[in-house]
Amino acid sequence: MSGTGLAALRGRRILVAEDEYFIADEIAGALEGAGVEVVGPAATVGEATHLAMVERRLDGAVLDVNLRREMIWPVLDALASRGVPVVLATGYDAGVVPAAYAHLPRCEKPVPAGDILRVLAKQLTAAG
Repeated sequence: MSGTGLAALRGRRILVAEDEYFIADEIAGALEGAGVEVVGPAATVGEATHLAMVERRLDGAVLDVNLRREMIWPVLDALASRGVPVVLATGYDAGVVPAAYAHLPRCEKPVPAGDILRVLAKQLTAAG
């Protein structure tokens, strides 16, 4: 990742919602290595929704679309209401994502954590 990408991530608070332990650990570790404070990882939609609503500061989010057989849409609704940039990391194709969220960047699993970081950095930079 370029220095510019790292600069966009450093000092940010990023929500991670992923129910697969090893994937969550890989993403969280990569984010922490880039200077990010990780919120979560949340393994359920309920936990992720709670964090999305109660955390005072969230600069972005990396979300799996399906957490323990429940779709992430309530979390996306909560984050959208706050204007939080989101990257979807999922094995689902784009057709599963509702039209309201079709504009969100989507990283198809399996995806290296570094790729997710690059896409997230681009989202955060675009969001200002």
